[in-house]
Amino acid sequence: MLARFLCWMSVVAAAALAPVARAEDGYDLWLRYRPVEAARSTDIAARTTGIVTSGDSPTLAIAVAELQRGVEGMTGRQIAPLSALRPGALVLATPRTGTAMPIDTGRLGDEGYAIRSTQMSGAPVTLIAANSDRGLLYGVYHWLRLAQGGAALDRIDLRSAPRIGLRLLNHWDNLDGTVERGYAGMSIWDWWRLPDYKGPRYADYARANASLGINGTVLNNVNAKAESLTPAYIAKAAALAHVFRPYGIRVYLSVRWTAPMELDGLKTADPLDPQVAAWWKAKADEIYRAIPDFGGFLVKANSEGQPGPQDYKRTHADGANMLAAAVKPHGGIVMWRAFVYQHDNPEDRAKQAYSDFKPLDGQFADNVMVQVKNGAIDFQPREPFHPLFGAMPRTPLMMEFQITKEYLGQSTHLTYLGPLFEEVLKADTFAKGRGSTVAKVIDGSLDGHRLTGIAGVANIGVDRDWSGSIFNQADWYAFGRMAWNPDLPAEAVAREWAALAFSPDPRIVDPVVAMMMGSREAAVDYMTPLGLSHVMATGHHYGPGPWVSDLARPEWNPVYYHKADASGIGFDRTASGSDAVAQYAPQVAKMLANPKTAPERDLLWFHHLPWSYRLKSGESLWDGMVHRYDRGVAYVEDMQRTWDSLRPLIDPERFAQTQAFLRIQRREAQWWRDASIAYFQSVNRLPLPAGSAKPAHDLDWYKAQSFPFAPGHW
Repeated sequence: MLARFLCWMSVVAAAALAPVARAEDGYDLWLRYRPVEAARSTDIAARTTGIVTSGDSPTLAIAVAELQRGVEGMTGRQIAPLSALRPGALVLATPRTGTAMPIDTGRLGDEGYAIRSTQMSGAPVTLIAANSDRGLLYGVYHWLRLAQGGAALDRIDLRSAPRIGLRLLNHWDNLDGTVERGYAGMSIWDWWRLPDYKGPRYADYARANASLGINGTVLNNVNAKAESLTPAYIAKAAALAHVFRPYGIRVYLSVRWTAPMELDGLKTADPLDPQVAAWWKAKADEIYRAIPDFGGFLVKANSEGQPGPQDYKRTHADGANMLAAAVKPHGGIVMWRAFVYQHDNPEDRAKQAYSDFKPLDGQFADNVMVQVKNGAIDFQPREPFHPLFGAMPRTPLMMEFQITKEYLGQSTHLTYLGPLFEEVLKADTFAKGRGSTVAKVIDGSLDGHRLTGIAGVANIGVDRDWSGSIFNQADWYAFGRMAWNPDLPAEAVAREWAALAFSPDPRIVDPVVAMMMGSREAAVDYMTPLGLSHVMATGHHYGPGPWVSDLARPEWNPVYYHKADASGIGFDRTASGSDAVAQYAPQVAKMLANPKTAPERDLLWFHHLPWSYRLKSGESLWDGMVHRYDRGVAYVEDMQRTWDSLRPLIDPERFAQTQAFLRIQRREAQWWRDASIAYFQSVNRLPLPAGSAKPAHDLDWYKAQSFPFAPGHW
């Protein structure tokens, strides 16, 4: 019996010492550091004989640990800190260390870095130089991207500094653990166990964001609860801030406008009331005592029923400036959202933000940013750029993108958002002539603003893969990379991500990038072709619902946006309609006002046109719509075939998940196509173009579909 026991123990011990194959569940994101081929391993080893640093800050320690983790993962070798230079060393240096560096860091700012293959004291080394340890950390992550992605490591010479100062994630996470418009499970913030228990996932979250240069996070939903400002929850936020601080990430909080009334019984929330201003000043002082580097407040006010200063006949500037005064002594900022619309503005929801905010240009305090969504409605599959960009030269405007895919297939559709980000950032506002792009508005270069920012509504949850699917990770990645440099092409970012997430092997990267780059356009085709918008089912925003017309507020109904009738379809935003085109610069307005010069991708956003209107292709508007629906479905089918061909090259776990999700996407693309055609055909009574199949069911069947427990709507 004893012999048998000892034999069994020896087997267990041998198994414990044997290498364990790691299932690819997506947890490691783009920081996988998997073993590379022998020649590549030898090359990396030659460039990493050790690490030379000066200093011992927590941030620098993280940078060194990340290098050790990455090199060991890729090569199987452990590298150690060195006390002196040797050939092949990685050198991390800032001017304050006194190291004689062959790199001028003068223009790198506080977060930028330079990486160079060079000679120091006669030894060939790789130098990562910056003006701060945070810059060194960002530089380390860039070097690791190069090493993982197969780049040459013997002749690096690059400099990089962020174009936009504040690069934030906005979490729409609720205090009960749910996530509004979240499709990757519950919130990663375990408010119940904080501040005492800080699980390892918080540090992994910070690592992922730091690797992209994201330097801030808003912890809670813009539909905020007053309780988030109580001492107990401030302590919880402080615990997270302590974890994030060494990674260069500040925390921010969304605030509820009536918090003084709800928490301490004030009779009013009027921003011009001295008691209200004093309450907020005291609250800001309390927060900064707990979180000395607290970033500031994000505010949703007077929108979708949320309270705000307009309840007291005050302006958005009155409200923002009162809060700005409370945080300014501490170096804090206020991000005031321009997402406002009211039920008593029946003319055109797309106009209201401009109407409310344009007259206030120049009236905001110097530590206030107005945070503007990329389009004037609400993160639709496609929207023209928001007319406020370029219209408020005296006010810093902060971009708000949605990374979570509320309207783009949620967790299961492969719809890479990089092209959407690029399309908006490159859009020309003509505010100061040709070349006045949205990117130049938000990076401050167009109007000389020093306070600059960009925010992305996070798609993160407790799912092991963080984002609900492997390919949704690419949207988080693209946001971070394009927030650092808004001129980065979406395709280059996709190629970079694919090499890190899967392999640098072009047999994988090329087809994966090809899938990604057309995927968002395919979703536009099968959901909202030719400038349609807001035709999804209401509430959960899951699936098609162009027939919905019975909700209390007109702008909640899809029929409000497409205005389809027997004679035509589309929202007239020209001078003969709502005249929303007048909110753009004259050159842009003139182009958009004419259906012949307006981009066809935005045609029905700005024009109500006959079904017989001739598109540039020569086909009728109706036939063109149907063909676009068909094209969108066909693209998903093509993605399925491409992905199936990659089975031998992709790990089985992630291959199977993506294959299953593409099946879902194919089924739902067909559902979108069929339901939309069935409805619009019931309105226009027109036959389908030759070769297009009729919907699988009648309109009543599509109307009867119900999803009371769809995720992300709380």
